[in-house]
Amino acid sequence: MNKKLDTKKLVLLGLLTALVVVLTYFNIPIGPLSISMTVIPVAIAAIALGPVGGAVIGAVWGVCSFLQCFGILGTSGMGVFTLQISPVLTFLQRFIPRVLEGFLAGCFFRFMARTTHPKPSCFITGFLTALMNTIFFMSALVILFGNNQEFVDTYMQGKSAIAYIISAISINAILEMVAATIVAGAVGFALCQAKLISVPDKKKKSETAAAV
Repeated sequence: MNKKLDTKKLVLLGLLTALVVVLTYFNIPIGPLSISMTVIPVAIAAIALGPVGGAVIGAVWGVCSFLQCFGILGTSGMGVFTLQISPVLTFLQRFIPRVLEGFLAGCFFRFMARTTHPKPSCFITGFLTALMNTIFFMSALVILFGNNQEFVDTYMQGKSAIAYIISAISINAILEMVAATIVAGAVGFALCQAKLISVPDKKKKSETAAAV
């Protein structure tokens, strides 16, 4: 049983990795940023594979996002710009937020699944994954490059950090959150219903607590 479960997890991990690569290439550019559906497989990984799986798929997305700064898997205009300022900071800005959001989304789903029904847990996890991606990515961008005058003049245009983040992500963030909530939530719940993934059993937890 454990071997079958491990095989399912490896297959799902492989499929989600391939999906990340494909979706990274098909980002929809809007101004300096882009609408990315790549957050969806990260959310699905968090639901199906837990914090570690979410972090792994988040890491894959982070690497793919960094490669876009070199014109691989598409091109990120902002990534090309920040790469000229600092390759190391650019990597950190694109990698760490994606790993962190995948890990935290997995933790959240595990917690929610133990306290409520899996269906709302899946949809809420999809929404929160996209929300964390927006907050972490843009916060890292401002923290790591907000002191660079060239970046401030070109992108922030004299705005405060909060004003810049709000103005830059409004359309992108809303569309990503809607898509992640619907798609990741539906796929995650379908996997739960089909018993293709294991979900923490709140009943067992309740019975254990009662016995103690």
